[in-house]
Amino acid sequence: MQKKYFYLITAQYLGYRFHGWQKQPNLKTLHLMVDRTLNFILEKKYFKTLVSGRTDAMVSAENAAFELFLKEPIEDLDAFLKLFNTNLPQDIRALTITEVDEKFNIIQHSKIKEYLYLFAFGDKFHPFCAPILTTILDDLDLDLMKQGAKLFEGEHYLRAYCYKPTGNGVYNREILQCELVENTIYTANFFPEKSYILRVKGKGFMRNQIRLMMGTLIELGQGKRTLEEIKASLQPDYKYNMQYIAPASGLILKNIEFE
Repeated sequence: MQKKYFYLITAQYLGYRFHGWQKQPNLKTLHLMVDRTLNFILEKKYFKTLVSGRTDAMVSAENAAFELFLKEPIEDLDAFLKLFNTNLPQDIRALTITEVDEKFNIIQHSKIKEYLYLFAFGDKFHPFCAPILTTILDDLDLDLMKQGAKLFEGEHYLRAYCYKPTGNGVYNREILQCELVENTIYTANFFPEKSYILRVKGKGFMRNQIRLMMGTLIELGQGKRTLEEIKASLQPDYKYNMQYIAPASGLILKNIEFE
């Protein structure tokens, strides 16, 4: 049996023009562009890629990860990384490449993910903000939203924050950190004077979970929901699903830590 070689690649990308990670017929996706580039630089030799977790359309990442499977070893990792970046589109950049063994499983391996949701409110801001910052035209009660964010920390039953939940899903989840803070990470001369970040850390997230959490906090800030409703939504006997999914372009996968 021919030996296989395994590599962990970290990358960052601006997701605004992509239809998420997963390949889809007749759509431009991140997986399509990554595999197309690898097919070119590997000169059509066998390879396979597997991502640690799919991102939705228009979602960006500062530090995503995927595994590369090969039948022949990469002799010079630095040269390979440089060649890969030379041929990737401008809005995708590979950061690191590390050889791993066959025991490493990028999906099953325990990891902590950190997501950021970037937003501003109270006005119509420069269109250049659109790829990474969501604008809420209404004024928001930021202090109330900060209290609401803290309610998500810890172990909770989060079925209400899963898009189209099923009867056999695992909804008991632990959120290690959830806080709403002023944005001091991303700056640009066309950004509003003040913008904000919802920071969420955990070991696993369900489909649209963070965007549903953010949507609920926006509704809280608008006066459409209460802290008591959020507390109730985290209990197993809560019979409703949150409906407002915050726009995708404000969501950024900040980091993945493999344990």
